[in-house]
Amino acid sequence: MGQLLHFALSVFMGFFAIMNPIANTPIFLGLVEGQDAANKKKIAAAGTITAFLIVTAFIIGGKYIFQIFGITIPAFKITGGILIFYVGFEMLMSQKSKIHTNAVAPDVDSMALSPLAIPILAGPGTIVTAMNYVTNASMMHMAIVIGVFAVMIVITYFIFSASDFIVKKVGANIIAVIGKLMGLILAIIGTGMVSDGIKLTFNF
Repeated sequence: MGQLLHFALSVFMGFFAIMNPIANTPIFLGLVEGQDAANKKKIAAAGTITAFLIVTAFIIGGKYIFQIFGITIPAFKITGGILIFYVGFEMLMSQKSKIHTNAVAPDVDSMALSPLAIPILAGPGTIVTAMNYVTNASMMHMAIVIGVFAVMIVITYFIFSASDFIVKKVGANIIAVIGKLMGLILAIIGTGMVSDGIKLTFNF
């Protein structure tokens, strides 16, 4: 039981760092600028639900995706770790990630799908993080990852729904500091993935 709890906490921290709903709050506000409160909540709901469905599909079908494309677990961990580290490094350097882009979609009706769901919430980093936790995992671990991601999606929805209040009360500087902390966590997670991949490759 203790191991499962530790695993769930590890998964939650990984998802929280890569999705970073607090640091993404200003991005969300930029996307929904000019919309009323009801439309903001509608866009937040549609975006988070779409992101959940996309990532869950990869969690469940990740094993088959590996088989179809001949992807080995060590190669995935090394490549995915480099990707995660890169995102974290950009966050530490206060750079706009080329992976988690925040380009504004011209069509307001489609912004919930892109860029909110893809790639801000369910971008390559989120998908890699999710699949890393379920490679060679049991059904119980897979269910935990899906459950934790669902919790993360609900938290993200409520943070986005209260985005105006959060930015006003917390302030842009504090949000920037949180972003840097999440970047450090991501860099550490990425380094761990690369290390695991190397160990599996050379049977350490």
